[in-house]
Amino acid sequence: MPTPEFILALREQVGHDLLWLTGVTAVIVDDEGRVLLGQRSDTGRWALISGILEPGEQPAVAVVREAFEETGVHIEVERISSVVTGPPAAYPNGDRVQFMDVAFRCRPVSGEARVNDDESLAVGWFAPDELPPLDDEQQERLLQALKDEPAAYFVRP
Repeated sequence: MPTPEFILALREQVGHDLLWLTGVTAVIVDDEGRVLLGQRSDTGRWALISGILEPGEQPAVAVVREAFEETGVHIEVERISSVVTGPPAAYPNGDRVQFMDVAFRCRPVSGEARVNDDESLAVGWFAPDELPPLDDEQQERLLQALKDEPAAYFVRP
């Protein structure tokens, strides 16, 4: 998956130092209660649909964009389900990042789920009790979005 131009420009200034980035995650749930996942091309792992905000982009706009770019599905955002900071991570090239992620509960409105770019090997709808393995952060975002609570989850001080 290509690195966004604004990150490449930042990397010219900061090298491999830690970058603080804002991510968005779409927890897309259809009328049957199934969740849309993508199998990531970089790790081979199944995950919720997610991406990085472009400079100046609104989070809800970004999550709608990412969902269509990655899956071909147009979505409607229903609510923010969680706002959390993940642990620092390092890429194989040495670049270090840390994400503050805004997760949204969403519903599909049109389109057929398909691999729509080079970020995914596969996409598919899964019943919550038939999910492929997800990492702990993904499971927590999914859990919070599936709750029938209007308030978003966040770590309390």
